Amino acid sequence: MSLDPKSLKDATALTHVGASDQPLRTRAVAPALQRGSTVLMPDAASLYASDTPTYGMNSHTIHAALVDGLKALEHAAHVELYTSGLAAVTGAIAAVVKAGDGVLAVDSLYGPTRRFCDSYLARMGVATRYFPPTASAEEILALAGPATRLIFLESPGSLTFEMQDVPAIAAAARARGLLTAVDNTWASGLLFRPVEHGVDLSIQALTKYVCGHSDTFLGSVATNDPEVAAALTGYVRDTGASVSPDDAFQGLRGLRTLEVRLKRHGESGLAVAEWFAAQPEVLRVLHPALPGDPGHAIWRRDFTGAAGLFGAVLKPVARAKVEAFLNRLELFGLGFSWGGYESLAIHCDPQMKRNCGLVSDGQLVRLNIGLEDPTDLIADLRQGLDALA
Repeated sequence: MSLDPKSLKDATALTHVGASDQPLRTRAVAPALQRGSTVLMPDAASLYASDTPTYGMNSHTIHAALVDGLKALEHAAHVELYTSGLAAVTGAIAAVVKAGDGVLAVDSLYGPTRRFCDSYLARMGVATRYFPPTASAEEILALAGPATRLIFLESPGSLTFEMQDVPAIAAAARARGLLTAVDNTWASGLLFRPVEHGVDLSIQALTKYVCGHSDTFLGSVATNDPEVAAALTGYVRDTGASVSPDDAFQGLRGLRTLEVRLKRHGESGLAVAEWFAAQPEVLRVLHPALPGDPGHAIWRRDFTGAAGLFGAVLKPVARAKVEAFLNRLELFGLGFSWGGYESLAIHCDPQMKRNCGLVSDGQLVRLNIGLEDPTDLIADLRQGLDALA
């Protein structure tokens, strides 16, 4: 600096103190966390350079580190970040469809995704048609018309946990020139990698298992298709979508421990599911890793493990009895979302938007098995089931 720092007025000196061009004093294991909208260029020519980040939106070191980690997780060439899982879903769909296009979506998908399709997409001139979650690739493609652009999948289903033959559907769609997207949050990119099975857009609510501590909203979309990647990048750029450096830092921190946490979630979840299925108050448990589950063969073929989220159909009782079951629980919190360290339970029937043979004869609850000891969780569920009497 050619100006003498001692000659600067207080307002100027305080404005420029701790400038970000100072070298790092230590080499920490985590990337440096930079917060800033403005990115300073080394010279005037760099202001409009195409290969240099010129603004702080999604371009700090921590963003790049998280993207690199998610590429490795998904085995994908390109990843975009979003402020939440729903933002990732809506951003992925909006990036690849236009007015006049059609979307085929699985009937068991996440409720807010359905709301987006039925409201926003409809207003934009994009029609959505739903197909049963057990439909084959041939049955799904038979519904496709000249306007169909995208097939949206979710396997297992958000509340009812049906498995879809994602590789077969993706292959059939590609042969017809259609794109496929899958909400892969349950498998988190670790238990199932959609892009390796021909899916064009692999979507995750990183809020769930990747972040893992119920304190961060974050989402991602991964792809190996260059044209899809360009569309995703264009949408993020044109809409001004950005992820805070702090949230990106939380996502990267969670990613580092995902494998060990998810293994515990899966093992505990399966233990609790097996116990729950044997209780006299329960009609059936909806968990694809259970041998008797309708989707077990697909899960065993395509997945390397199980998550800690599953559904259970209680024998027919009044809604007040289901609420009594939930209210008796002490270790299970009553709350939406899942994938965090804590166990959660909800009653699903009030939000069911369709008829489903798997749950039509009883009351559906969903359990998120956290990192507690499964023995304690089982004892808690037993006292909850006792409240049904």
